[in-house]
Amino acid sequence: MKPAPFDYCCPDTVEEALAVLSANAADAKIMAGGQSLMPMLNFRVVRPQLVIDISRLLELDFMRERADAGLTIGALTRHRVLETSPLVASRFPVIPETMQHVAHLAIRNRGTIGGSLSHADPAAELPMLVGLLDAQIVVRSVRGERSVDAKAFFLGPLTSVLEDDEIVVRIEVPGLPAGMGWSFQEFARRPGDFALAAVGALIDAPDGRVREARVAMMGVSDTPLRRHEAEALLTGQTLSDGLIRDAVQVACRSLEPRQDLHASPEYRRHLAGVLMERVLRQAWARALGDEK
Repeated sequence: MKPAPFDYCCPDTVEEALAVLSANAADAKIMAGGQSLMPMLNFRVVRPQLVIDISRLLELDFMRERADAGLTIGALTRHRVLETSPLVASRFPVIPETMQHVAHLAIRNRGTIGGSLSHADPAAELPMLVGLLDAQIVVRSVRGERSVDAKAFFLGPLTSVLEDDEIVVRIEVPGLPAGMGWSFQEFARRPGDFALAAVGALIDAPDGRVREARVAMMGVSDTPLRRHEAEALLTGQTLSDGLIRDAVQVACRSLEPRQDLHASPEYRRHLAGVLMERVLRQAWARALGDEK
């Protein structure tokens, strides 16, 4: 199919883009990499009167180190940059481990961080990842700038707190403790398919006991999830088979995945539990220095 007719503009600055968006907020769509928007246009799922192409806004294509060993990542940074950057790998090894699961190489070369977060697909890796990393998503409009906690940014499938006149401009990722263990695993029917379920974990255990644990899931709810009850159960403990099983049970018992053509709710819940057990074991081993 072909998209319905629309007007097109390609601003040269963020200020120009925001002014055009403000004047046409109800009838405009932002396009960055176009990997999500173009299929929706072609299938006429969306029919904007105006498409604002922000791909030339190089001021949003950057990565900067933060004083706390974290990173500030511009919204036009491509998926492939996060996957291959030595700086990202040294500060946040869970990011490249996760990004290699995002779709296919051609899409990772074009898709942008801000575009994926704005699209708010509950089966996409980046929305879950920013929640796992306690990131802040910074959005801007002609009215000013505001910072939104990643865990509060996503409201439902393809729905976020973004107002019609706002654009994601950067992501603030705070640094992690040195030696923090990490792991991410997902299950998809074929490489590049959306995951039926995925789990990421971070474990800080400098003295052999868990000082901080983070567990996030995707594909099992209308939004990415943090499993805070399971995190609290793990904190202060030395991981054992029994404790891991208890944490998995706590994390999965309240999951209510949707029924769809790809998997039943029961199957997704089972997958989430299996994957969580695997990532906890791997993150724990890495926290103790037993696995790279």
